Amino acid sequence: MNISRLFSAVLSCLALALPAVAQDGVGTPLQGDLLTGWQQADGRRVAAVRLRMAPGWKTYWRSPGDAGIPPEFDWSGSNNLRDVQITWPAPKVFDQGGVSSIGYAREVILPLTITPRRPGAPITLDASIDLGVCSDVCVPQTLHLSAVLDGPENKPTPAIAAALAARPYSGPEAGLKSARCSLRPTAQGLAIETQLSLPSAGGKETVVIEPGNPNVWMSQTISNRAGNTLVATGEMIAEGGTALALDRSAIRITVIGQKHSVEIIGCTPS
Repeated sequence: MNISRLFSAVLSCLALALPAVAQDGVGTPLQGDLLTGWQQADGRRVAAVRLRMAPGWKTYWRSPGDAGIPPEFDWSGSNNLRDVQITWPAPKVFDQGGVSSIGYAREVILPLTITPRRPGAPITLDASIDLGVCSDVCVPQTLHLSAVLDGPENKPTPAIAAALAARPYSGPEAGLKSARCSLRPTAQGLAIETQLSLPSAGGKETVVIEPGNPNVWMSQTISNRAGNTLVATGEMIAEGGTALALDRSAIRITVIGQKHSVEIIGCTPS
């Protein structure tokens, strides 16, 4: 188990000690369904997972911050499925007792781009989703969703199209001039500093750095801006304290601002 999953498991155990508080009086805090979407000309299909939370509840983005539970998706029960890619709409930053978490409130639609093994044949999509929902406490939830994706529909579903449009801007779309990163050893892993030449995303900006390696834990960052230069620092620690090898081209940097978010793939040495 990697460090982030261990942290998630600890949170889950804490939440399991308080399920009556979380669920009594509010009913089920999370409901989900699959939107079957449309067929693309290239043989792939666009569908979506829709998650609805009870008022006051939220769920988490793929990188949930220091107080969140990362969602995990299992598609192994599906038929005629080669690959699923999730498009994540821009998330929000929440404060939980002075600790930041990142996710979605009330409702989120996660678009899926699905590649079948046999183009043109029906796809049976079967999803088992483990995720956390939080209000005053966090409760682990498992959703089992299934649907048959078939038919010649080629007109985009408005709700899915809107979720696709709500993704973070790419670096070029947001005016990124450069993305540099420097690394130095620490007692436990590597310290990373990213320097982005990027116009402001509006108001207070949160910078999330994802190492591109599921066995590496990444701390919350500290960031500051001077003009069009945004600097963020944090620390990476490998699972089990092993040696840490990092591919800069796989690092993903997301800037979450009050006006919009920006997602940057890869950085060059500074």
